Amino acid sequence: MDATVITDIFGSYSPIAPMIVLIIGALIMPALYFGFKKKAPVTAIALIVMVISIAINLIMLTGGNYPAEYSSFEGLFEYNDFSGLMILLFQAVSIIVLFVSVSSTETTTLHYGAYNSLLLIATVGMMFVGEATDLVGIFVGVEAVSISSYVLVTMKRNDSRAAEAGVKYVVIGGLSTALTIYGISMIYGSLETLTLSELGPALAANGYSWAFVVGLICMIAGYGFKIAAVPFHMWAPDVYEGSSTPVSIFLATGSKKMGLVVFFKIFLVMFVVAKSMAGFDIEIVQYIFAIIAAFSMTVGNIVAISQNNIKRMLAYSSIAQAGYILIVMAVMSEYALTGGLFHMFTHVFMKGGAFLVVGALICVGVGEKITDYNGLAKRAPVLAFAMMLFLFSLAGVPPLAGFTSKFVLFSGAIFDADGSGVMTQWVWLAFVAILNSAISLYYYVRVIKAMYVEKPAKDASGKIKIPKTFAIAIAVCAVLVIVLGVYPDLILDLCADAAAALI
Repeated sequence: MDATVITDIFGSYSPIAPMIVLIIGALIMPALYFGFKKKAPVTAIALIVMVISIAINLIMLTGGNYPAEYSSFEGLFEYNDFSGLMILLFQAVSIIVLFVSVSSTETTTLHYGAYNSLLLIATVGMMFVGEATDLVGIFVGVEAVSISSYVLVTMKRNDSRAAEAGVKYVVIGGLSTALTIYGISMIYGSLETLTLSELGPALAANGYSWAFVVGLICMIAGYGFKIAAVPFHMWAPDVYEGSSTPVSIFLATGSKKMGLVVFFKIFLVMFVVAKSMAGFDIEIVQYIFAIIAAFSMTVGNIVAISQNNIKRMLAYSSIAQAGYILIVMAVMSEYALTGGLFHMFTHVFMKGGAFLVVGALICVGVGEKITDYNGLAKRAPVLAFAMMLFLFSLAGVPPLAGFTSKFVLFSGAIFDADGSGVMTQWVWLAFVAILNSAISLYYYVRVIKAMYVEKPAKDASGKIKIPKTFAIAIAVCAVLVIVLGVYPDLILDLCADAAAALI
């Protein structure tokens, strides 16, 4: 379908059309639940709203003939291949979470209308970040996601861990916000602009002033909390464990990706543009990001080995995965960004799929300890096989999606993107990433060993039947993990276009 259909309907509001639909949906969710008093019809309407938003975005992204005059809205938001692809990623996360929340025994019933509303608002916030053209727009989008997430984390039935997780999340999130807003003020004071496209030229003209350095450190720390990069990771395990599994999925696969988008739109673009102008030196900044990436993947994987709670193990695994993607910030090339975006997509389905299995088992009374998975292959062979697929994909075992995306991402750190075959100075970082992938296989195999080798407890007998929504979502994620592994061009071409649009 031609993209002009969207511009004919929404006119100058076309760039934010996918968000407008979700905002309307978020506003009516509480009233709908007040009228229906049931989860199912409210979820059905929320899913319809999300499908409409996805359809609009897909038409704009792939329909062609999108008029250039409608690519910007009031200079605040801009729709292009990058923002469109990131919006699609956020929508994919949200539709999975909405779909399984209706069957989850962990999600609230009394305030389910507010729960759906907050999910949609958080999704809109992420989409705003994808399209924002200045630091203030990004900050507002991030805070919309953060404030919604604080509430979502606590909306879990009969579990004191949710309240504890919520308090920790609010305190650390408040610190993150304070650092970020102070950093923005220092960046503005030193470069005299908040517009993303102007930061690079201003940096090349003004150089590294003390105010810029302070602002940069504060912003890296503030947004580093959002992606749970080391040493800003301490909140993630407690929050992932304490929140309901659908919310854990949202945080691990959605909110974290939003933080990475922030890094790409602010720091990557600023330093790449500055370097292109009179050869401005950015090597010291590249090494800072390389060190953060190396520590994130190493600490995340090593600490994950000792975890007995599977949610905490997956949380530390997410920290390591963020470290892999931060390779993009060290290399700062278009090809590396393509690999990073591709890995972000595959991570949604392999990490989201693993959390879906955990959530489905919680619904039928299986605990969160790894030992609770003993003998799962006999009680739920299909579910155990899906979990094995997701874990092997996270470890980077071929021919699954995680291997393909890691191959593209890591190769961006090994060879120059110009096709000359010359190795870059970041080969050591790729080696650290490959070594960490091998380490991660150990704790993933622990779970697989429990499912296929260990004997189940005496009180754990009989076949397991999980809710249909979880079964469908797990099946979709499993299929995509396989398909994106053997046919990466399904998403990879869009990632390459998005990378070119950004830098």
